[in-house]
Amino acid sequence: MHYKIAFPGLCPKLFPRPVKLSVRPVRLSVRAVSLCALVFGLAGAPKAQTLDVSNLPKIELHLHLDCSLSYAVVHQLDPTITPEDYQQQFIAPTRCTNLADYISRATREIDLMQTPQQLRLATLDLFAQLQQDHVIYAELRFAPLQHCQKGLSPKQVVAIVDSAVAEGRQKTGIQAGIILCTLRHYTKEQSMQTVKLAEEFHNKQVAGRTTHVVGFDIAADEAGYPITNHLAAFQYAHAHGIPCTAHAGEAKGAESVRETLANFHPSRIGHGVRSAEDTALMKQLRQQQIHLEVCPTSNLQTNIYPTLADHPIDRLYRKGISVSVNTDGRTISNTTLDREYARLAAQFHWTKKDFLTCNLEALDHAFTSEAVKTRLRAVLIKAYASQ
Repeated sequence: MHYKIAFPGLCPKLFPRPVKLSVRPVRLSVRAVSLCALVFGLAGAPKAQTLDVSNLPKIELHLHLDCSLSYAVVHQLDPTITPEDYQQQFIAPTRCTNLADYISRATREIDLMQTPQQLRLATLDLFAQLQQDHVIYAELRFAPLQHCQKGLSPKQVVAIVDSAVAEGRQKTGIQAGIILCTLRHYTKEQSMQTVKLAEEFHNKQVAGRTTHVVGFDIAADEAGYPITNHLAAFQYAHAHGIPCTAHAGEAKGAESVRETLANFHPSRIGHGVRSAEDTALMKQLRQQQIHLEVCPTSNLQTNIYPTLADHPIDRLYRKGISVSVNTDGRTISNTTLDREYARLAAQFHWTKKDFLTCNLEALDHAFTSEAVKTRLRAVLIKAYASQ
């Protein structure tokens, strides 16, 4: 594609005729929108000395409810737990042995989420954290079968969390949905039980309101278990119109992402960072518009990369792959979106344009209605262009 641009009024010796510029074709979607919003919104504004996105609206797609309890709610649920206990038992070290070691830190939180009141308080606590982080849309995921230790049925667990999400949405104004997770070590029957719960609570009318389950996921340690037990569940999800994401490309390499795409057919991949190891796979992700829910700090803790400088999020983003920035488990990783953004800005020199792009990509791939996407897209563009 070629353009001729004239420079009237400038030195004719420098520009005696219109300059011919060759422009490589680019994907005119979210990235074009974000660039235009910032170019026209910030024209003439003085250049900021430091990047501060703390007050800007954000989208979070990859967020585990049962890995994100603040100390305030933990102490409320069990007053015997001290700040020292919380630091040692709930927050993972900066470097775990592997993904399985990282996941083991969730046990204490799950133990505190076994009654209706515990589930409600934990959910509302997460909404309070999201509000502090200026999140305007979030998808909260958890595995309901893990919360039946004190007599609740899986259906009761989902109903309780769904009701708490409705309460949190009303109190904070945050748009939020629920993703139900099967786990890699589950049996075929457990996976089917989970996906049928997702279908039962997927945008259904209950007690005069719409339920908030929006999708289905598979989580836990991908390196230790095959996909065989879960094929039927994902087939059921697709047959019943339930959007799907799937953890892959975290504990295992690029082959894990390939296998997941080929067998589960999700529109998004949880983490997926190991895709950077395979050029052909990155091309496939671009062509199929597969979105990667990237969680940088979590990936460092699970010992995938030695430092943030080695993390491939910047490379994936520059290659035109759809990525978003997420926390994974706010407690286990001791992080917020503000912290994730600040680290990426410092390491890779990301600007507001880059963060707007990632937020718009996340919104485009969110499991919500086009009406919600249209409204929130306008909020994002206006906010990032005006500051």
